[in-house]
Amino acid sequence: MNSRQRRGVVLLVVSAVCAVAAFAGVLAVVNDARSQVGEKVTAYELSTDIAAYQQLSSANVRQIRVPSRWLPDTAVRDLGQVQGKIAAVALKKGSLLQTDMVAARPELRPGQMEIAIMIDAETGVAGKITPGARVNIFATFAAHKDTDPDISRIIVAGAQVIDVGEIKAFDKNADAQRLSTEGVPITFALDAEDAQRVAYAESFAEHVRLALVAPGDNSAPPDTARNYTLSGDTGSGGGGARP
Repeated sequence: MNSRQRRGVVLLVVSAVCAVAAFAGVLAVVNDARSQVGEKVTAYELSTDIAAYQQLSSANVRQIRVPSRWLPDTAVRDLGQVQGKIAAVALKKGSLLQTDMVAARPELRPGQMEIAIMIDAETGVAGKITPGARVNIFATFAAHKDTDPDISRIIVAGAQVIDVGEIKAFDKNADAQRLSTEGVPITFALDAEDAQRVAYAESFAEHVRLALVAPGDNSAPPDTARNYTLSGDTGSGGGGARP
């Protein structure tokens, strides 16, 4: 082997040693990064915007892999954690799904029943009534006699809403008294007596309206303030209540 060949062999050996050293260095950096980042685990992020109180489903999320050390304790790791639950607030696409973003759907208590009625979209606090909300239900009735005044009544105070349906058009023939052309089916959790009041009002009242109760407000209108007539208002100088 001449000197040129020996130099070539030496260069090959040196190149191989440098390559091994470089590989070892890269491997060390990768291992160090992995040790700092930690193992990746399954999490979920929202694939669509979700309105407040809308029920979550697998169609609303996508699975992602996230380093365990970067994942908050509240992150959802199993979709069973949110099964049948609703968004507690409006959620944005791309957000990491966490348990404090969702809430259980309102459920019936012993002695309650579900009753659903159609509410005019324009007069029923459209867009603001959501599952879990509490509302006062107003009904206006025409007088039975010409000598009697028309009357507005709070027929149920603090009714709990458990579901809000999709807006749909009214049957103009069947719902001629409606103020708007569209309505929303709203389901309430009520006891038997209040359910009868609501059913009666839907059948015989000229109009049924909802008034949203402020969150945390557990007070109810006094009995003396639940009935209103225009004549009573004018005659009492603004009281408006009629026993």
